[in-house]
Amino acid sequence: MKEALIFANPHRRIDGWIRANPRRIDFITGLVYTLICVPGTLGFAGMMSGSAVFSIFAIALLQSVPLMVRRQYPWAVTLVVAFGHILQLGFDGLILPSQFSVPIMVYTMAVYGKRWQSFSTLGLGLFGAVLATFKMFNPYTDTADPTPSMTFNMFISFMGLALLVTVSWTFGDLARTRRLAMKSLKDHAERLEQERVMERALAASDERNHIAREMHDIVAHSLSVIITQANGARYAAVKDPQIAIDTLKTVSDTGRASLREMRRLLGVLRKDEELQNRPLPGLYDVPDLIEIAQNSGLEVTLQTLGTPRKELPAGAELTAYRCVQESLTNVLKHAGSKAIAEIVLEWTYRGLELNIKDDGRGAGAIKLEGAGQGLLGMQERVALYEGTCSAGPQASGGFAVTVFIPYSED
Repeated sequence: MKEALIFANPHRRIDGWIRANPRRIDFITGLVYTLICVPGTLGFAGMMSGSAVFSIFAIALLQSVPLMVRRQYPWAVTLVVAFGHILQLGFDGLILPSQFSVPIMVYTMAVYGKRWQSFSTLGLGLFGAVLATFKMFNPYTDTADPTPSMTFNMFISFMGLALLVTVSWTFGDLARTRRLAMKSLKDHAERLEQERVMERALAASDERNHIAREMHDIVAHSLSVIITQANGARYAAVKDPQIAIDTLKTVSDTGRASLREMRRLLGVLRKDEELQNRPLPGLYDVPDLIEIAQNSGLEVTLQTLGTPRKELPAGAELTAYRCVQESLTNVLKHAGSKAIAEIVLEWTYRGLELNIKDDGRGAGAIKLEGAGQGLLGMQERVALYEGTCSAGPQASGGFAVTVFIPYSED
C-alpha cells in the first residue's frame, strides 16, 4: 500500500527531495545554466578576435558560475554577477545569454537576503537597466540630438528591462513572505508539540500522585482496621470464641471492601469500562466507614448540620470521604484503644466543613512515628478543589482535623 502511494504521487517525493537538498539543487541548476550559456556565448563572440573571445568567455563565467552557490552566499554572488555586467559594458552592442542571471539574482536576494540587501539589489537592477539602455542605443555618439523614434525605443527598452527586474523582485518578495510565514507556522507547531509533551508529562505526574494517594488511603485504612481486629480476635478467642468469629467477619468485610476499591482503581489503569463505571465513594458512604471503625472497637459519633445549597462534584465528595477515612485511620493507629472520635459534617453557605476530633494520644504518636504522608495527601486533595485543610493537636488533648471544601462556582 505504501509503495502504491509513492508511485501514485511521485511529485511529492520530488518536491520533498528538492526542499531537503537546496544546495544540491542550486549546484545542479547553476551547472546546467552555465553549460547552456557557454555555447551561446561562443556563438555571439565567434566573429571577434581571440583575446576578445577569451574576455567575453570569462565574463559569461562570472555571470553564470556563481549561481551554483546563490543561496549560500547571495550577497557575494550578487556582487560578482554585477561586476561581470560592468565588465560587459566595455563591449559595444554585446548581448549574452548569461545576462539572464540578473533577474535570477534579483529574485534570490528578495527571497533569502536581508532587507537592505534585497532593496539594494533591486536598485542595482534598475540602474543596470538604465546603463544597458544607453549602451544599446548610444544616443550621444553624434552632436545631433537623438530622434523621437530613438527616444521612444530607448523608453520601451528601459521599461522592458525595468519591468523584468521589478517583476522578479516582486515574485521573490512574495516567496520571502511565504517562506517566513511557513517558518513561523513550523516554529509555532514545534512549540505546540513541546507544550503537548509537557502537558502529557504533567498529566501523567498528576495521575501518578492521584493513584498514590488513593492507594495510600485504601491500604492504610484497611490494614489498620484489619490489624486492630486481628489483635482483638487473638485475645478474645481464648475467652469468647463468638467474639473472635464476629471480629474475623469484620476483617473479611473490610478486606473485601478494600479489594473492590483497589479493583476499581486498577481498572482505571486497565481502561476496564465495567470497573470504571462503578460509582466512586462519597459522603453517603461515610456511615459505612464509621461502622467499620466501631466494629474495630473505636467509639465514633457522627453529626450532620445544615443542608447543602448545591451538590458537590463527585471528585470533591470523594475527597471528603478520603479525609474522613484517613482521619479515622490515624485515630485507630495512634489515638489508643479507649479513644473517642467525633465527626461533625456541617453544610454552610460557602461549602462543606468537616471536623474530626479525638481525645486520645494521636498527636504524640504521629510525631514519634514520623507519620504525615496521609495528612499531606489530604492537603493535596483538598487544594485541588480550592479548599483548606489543617491538622494538629488540641489544647485539651487529642488530635483535630479541619477540612473545608467550597462549592464550585459555575
